Amino acid sequence: MLMPDTIAHYSTLVLIPAYNASDYLPRLVPRVRQFVCDENLLFVNDGSKDSTLQSLKDLGVNYLSFPENRGKGSALMAGFSYAIRKGYRSVLTLDSDLQHLPEEIPQFYAVDDGRTMVIGTRAIDSSIMPFERWLTNNLTSLIVSIFSTQRVRDSQSGYRLVPVSVLKQLNLKSTRYDFESEMLFQAGALGCKISEVSITTVYEGSHSYINPLKDTLRFIRQIWKRIIC
Repeated sequence: MLMPDTIAHYSTLVLIPAYNASDYLPRLVPRVRQFVCDENLLFVNDGSKDSTLQSLKDLGVNYLSFPENRGKGSALMAGFSYAIRKGYRSVLTLDSDLQHLPEEIPQFYAVDDGRTMVIGTRAIDSSIMPFERWLTNNLTSLIVSIFSTQRVRDSQSGYRLVPVSVLKQLNLKSTRYDFESEMLFQAGALGCKISEVSITTVYEGSHSYINPLKDTLRFIRQIWKRIIC
């Protein structure tokens, strides 16, 4: 279910990529709807193999759907294109597995100026975060900070607000989990201000689709591109 192309919105689109998220959607959607009207909410079903697509239909939310899994980056790009076409000012992305609390959406609304990228920053604490994620997040955040010329403490956070004016200037090529790092690299190169808001760190009860080896290699490829370009 989608809104007509003739409807323009000059506000924030809340964009949620979903892959095999049917277990979470009945709990997620009502919580998101406390802070987001249906017109400004969009899910992208990334070729889920479970009943995610049927759940989206049953819940009556706006959605795009891929027939096969294309990767989180592709799902986000589809949502970004939608936001640009509809005339939104900003896009707020969050994950579908309840690791990002919908109750913290107002924190992003409060600092949305249409120019600044805002990262939801978790407590990067090895006593809370799984060790491999703590290690890779610290390393990637340091490198992203260097190349974006701004301090980024949680480069792997998918809870982020992105101005559409910035999205229009990005030339993003990644389709997997290195997509979000590429976004930061390019936004920094454009001189976009990157700030942060503190969000709750949640890891229990959800499955990560990040492949530590493959996604680390993809991140290294992103670094190499920055060096040779």
